[in-house]
Amino acid sequence: MGAPSTETTSTAVPPPTRGRGRGRGARAIPWAVLALWIAIVATAGPLAGRLADDQQNRAVDYLPASADSTRVARLQDALPGGEATELVVVYHRDGGLTAADRDKAAAQIAGVARAHRLTGGAPHVVLSHGDTLTYSVASTEPGQDDAAKDAFVTDVRHRAEGGGGLTVHVGGPGALNSDMKEVYSSLDGPLLWTTVAVVAVLLILIYRSPLLWLLPLLVAGVADAAAMAGVHVLHQAFGITVTGQSQGVMTILVFGAGTDYALLLVSRYREELRRVPRPYDAMRAALRGCGPAVLASSGTVAAGLLCLLAADLNSSRGMGPIAAVGVLCALAAMTTLLPALLVLLGRRVFWPLVPGYGSEVPRPRGLFAAMGGSVARRPLAVLAGGAMLLGALALGTLALPGSLKNDDAFTSVPESVAAMRTLAEADPGRSAQPITVMAPTGRAAEVLAAVRGTEGVASAERGRSGGGWTEVSVTAEAPPESSGETATIHALRAELDGFYGAHVGGPGAQQDDLAGTSSRDRWVVVPLVLAAVLLILVVLLRSLVAPLLLVLAVIAVWGASLGIGGLVFGPLFGFEGTDPGLPLLSFVFLVALGVDYGIFLMHRMREESLAGAAPAIAAVTALRTTGGVIASAGLVLAATFSVLVNMPLVSLVEMGFVVAVGVLLDTFLVRTYLVTSASIALRERVWWPGRLSRPRTGP
Repeated sequence: MGAPSTETTSTAVPPPTRGRGRGRGARAIPWAVLALWIAIVATAGPLAGRLADDQQNRAVDYLPASADSTRVARLQDALPGGEATELVVVYHRDGGLTAADRDKAAAQIAGVARAHRLTGGAPHVVLSHGDTLTYSVASTEPGQDDAAKDAFVTDVRHRAEGGGGLTVHVGGPGALNSDMKEVYSSLDGPLLWTTVAVVAVLLILIYRSPLLWLLPLLVAGVADAAAMAGVHVLHQAFGITVTGQSQGVMTILVFGAGTDYALLLVSRYREELRRVPRPYDAMRAALRGCGPAVLASSGTVAAGLLCLLAADLNSSRGMGPIAAVGVLCALAAMTTLLPALLVLLGRRVFWPLVPGYGSEVPRPRGLFAAMGGSVARRPLAVLAGGAMLLGALALGTLALPGSLKNDDAFTSVPESVAAMRTLAEADPGRSAQPITVMAPTGRAAEVLAAVRGTEGVASAERGRSGGGWTEVSVTAEAPPESSGETATIHALRAELDGFYGAHVGGPGAQQDDLAGTSSRDRWVVVPLVLAAVLLILVVLLRSLVAPLLLVLAVIAVWGASLGIGGLVFGPLFGFEGTDPGLPLLSFVFLVALGVDYGIFLMHRMREESLAGAAPAIAAVTALRTTGGVIASAGLVLAATFSVLVNMPLVSLVEMGFVVAVGVLLDTFLVRTYLVTSASIALRERVWWPGRLSRPRTGP
């Protein structure tokens, strides 16, 4: 119980005299800020509630408009019945279906036909195997909204029931889309409340106050609502792609980055309260002290995220502005609303560790001072050892599993995927949607002949026609989404695209286009992110060497984090594939967020150098004074991203794991040891070519 008394002990320092007018202004400004944010929340609330309706979570929505499979999907939608909901109902019994099973299936499907107005004729059998019976349920009336389509899927599942060893699964494209939407819609509540709980626990441990921890959490919630409203407006105005993944990541960033900014501000505000009698003046001093670093760090994160606008993949391109809006809303709330609340509540918000005016500033904990001392003694050995460790971990990227398939995208198997797998076991040739070729109707016969003559094609049938286009359904000899099917898709495109003007699509083609576009985006976006971040760091730190050091450090963290993912995704998590967008998105987040912490450390190191400290002393002092705050901020950010590990989608689990591990590596290894040791080893040269790079005497 000694800590509270240390905090509240004050000296007899009389408060300075203040003018009455200034006092009234000091009281009015926080109330005005609070009123402004109440108005913002009142306006943003209804708009934020509409964001879930803006989500686009089909695989084709992720692809660029120029992708071949995207064109096929759009053309299919324009065909007669193209927008309808198509299902397959799969009946299965281990050991073989009985006559009663078949009668039960026929009766249930007949009930579906009586209850709904179906198009394309009566439901018919597409597979009759010894242990599996599959019906194709003709789609509902086209033109229905999403709610009506989902209701149709739900009703078919209700009517098609098994029991007594008979299993029934409803699959097909309509069921898969419905399951995807259900999974993404179920993310919002659990993701938000789990994030809130994790941040709350960490803030209670950090602040050790029954009240203080509530304020950053409340302000982050306000920022999240404002960000959702802002993204909804962007979607309506510019048509940016909003996915369940991007919305979830935005919430994580608002709470993670916002809490980081709050930790820095509250830490500085606590210091100023010991030197300044009035909370209002203490807050002004705190904002002047840490404001530039917070603005620079948030600006760096936003700039890095906005580089995703250069991506060709719709989901990645939409992720950039969505995440940037979240970071900027968190910045705005934490630098305006949080200070207003802290000033209005006064010193008592810190109870029981109240920082009294004139009280002695507690000495920093010795952990980071000890770390700095160990680094200062052997900087080159520490730097070499850390670099070798990161390099060894990066080799794990060689063990990353291949591209993620559609039926491996869920951590728990939904009914539509179970139907697909049952079909795959019974008849691989009918196990999934076929490759789809869209041909100009005038050349449909030529295209059909060319398709049948293409290597790897087992069969091809002519389908619907409309709007000058004809559908050709192609079954490959190889299993769906295998390397053999991909080779067949490539062969079809080589045969058809140039001469016949046809387009090749379908689920396998969509996955191939996702992988190809993601690879293209990495080559375009990664250099842009590096250039943008490097430019901001050069301007902020007045140096070329220090920014290059920070950028190289975050690149090493990214490689090591992906390597750790490669070592655990398959053996530990049992994942069969890696999301194609994981390398790019994890790079953007780790570089932007990692440089964020580097700014705090190097900015303080530069301040110490400007004050005349020798290079080694400046580096160790910066680590000692910022280490605790950076460690707390890193723990909060890593914990918020780790919330994604409990989500039902493999892509989110992989993203959350890699970013959380990367943040921890960056916080406790790279910032603490490698950047500090490199700065000590380089001495004044770390600030080259700025004026601080001139040699000086001292350790």
